[in-house]
Amino acid sequence: MTAVLLGLPLWLAGCSDQQVAAEVQAPKVIVSTPVAKEVMEWDEYTGRLQPIEVVEVRARVSGYLESIHFKDGDIVKEDDLLFIIDPRPYKAEHDRAVAQLALAQAQLQVARSDLRRALKARDARAISGEEVDQRRSRAMIAQAGFEGAEAAVESAALNLAFTRVTAPITGRISRDFVSEGNLINGGTPEATLLTTIVSLDPIYCYFEADERSYLKYVRLSRSGARASGRDFQHPVYLALADQTGFPHEGYLDFVDNRLDPATGTMTARALFANPDFALTPGLFARVRLVGSGRYEALLLPEEAIGTDLSQRYVFVVNDQSVVQYRTVELGPLIGGLRVIRNGLEGAERVIISGIQKARNGSRVSPVPGEITYQPEVFDLRPAA
Repeated sequence: MTAVLLGLPLWLAGCSDQQVAAEVQAPKVIVSTPVAKEVMEWDEYTGRLQPIEVVEVRARVSGYLESIHFKDGDIVKEDDLLFIIDPRPYKAEHDRAVAQLALAQAQLQVARSDLRRALKARDARAISGEEVDQRRSRAMIAQAGFEGAEAAVESAALNLAFTRVTAPITGRISRDFVSEGNLINGGTPEATLLTTIVSLDPIYCYFEADERSYLKYVRLSRSGARASGRDFQHPVYLALADQTGFPHEGYLDFVDNRLDPATGTMTARALFANPDFALTPGLFARVRLVGSGRYEALLLPEEAIGTDLSQRYVFVVNDQSVVQYRTVELGPLIGGLRVIRNGLEGAERVIISGIQKARNGSRVSPVPGEITYQPEVFDLRPAA
């Protein structure tokens, strides 16, 4: 009995040493509870920039191209002079029309004087009614001739003005497609194309949403979580291929009336201010659009999430510092963190650093850490 009692302290000391050794061997990991935030999801699409206005500049009158008054690729303003077509034939036609108008005006004055004299003579019974009717008809013919001459002068003036081809809109002009001295065909459907102009500020971005996304937006609209894009100008953010983040802010201004049966997508359009002309028609761009209403979400950093075949998981540390395996359902990336849709309640201590050191059922040495949420500009916008 005495031997047994003497050996008991030795056995207890051995157990204590084993526990200390186990605690020393337990790997250190950083743990934290998930961040709980009210968030709003954003959907990302690929779009293409297009101008609001595209104008093909064509001649309205025929003639020889006399001069060009712009530099290829310039920014031109509305009514700026672009081309001059030889105006001399049209100036001569205008002068002839003015002379014809003066002749018609003189003939009208004579016809009116004859009619007045005939009316006075009829009152004195010195002329027949038939003669009065003839002079009245001549006055009416002269009046019609005068009005026709006025129209001819106006037409000739228009043709003369059309020899000066001006910019119909403000925008960036292309190159000249016809050089000086060439004969221009104008005023017909086959009129010579002189150049083109595209507007730049503001500018459109067209993009297409797939059928699943469209149905999601319809359900959100019906539930009141997100207004329909046809009724509300949702904020849209844009980035070019070489830009980080989404520095350009615009709004949704058009949603098509049906899905394209060939692609199963719905076309939408956003409008962006472009005062510095950095957005060029034809460029591809990435756009972000409001994808949900606001809701409470749990968020974790990407390094806290592991992949096991087709499943995603996190490691949770319980009160006994034992690791537990939890499968989770992931949502989008918001504020640099991943939304956890299912699998966590929010009070768990999740390993956020050192996940590679942990195993399901193993003991770890947890060290409290902190998760940083970094909202971007578009994450702060209110939901519709």
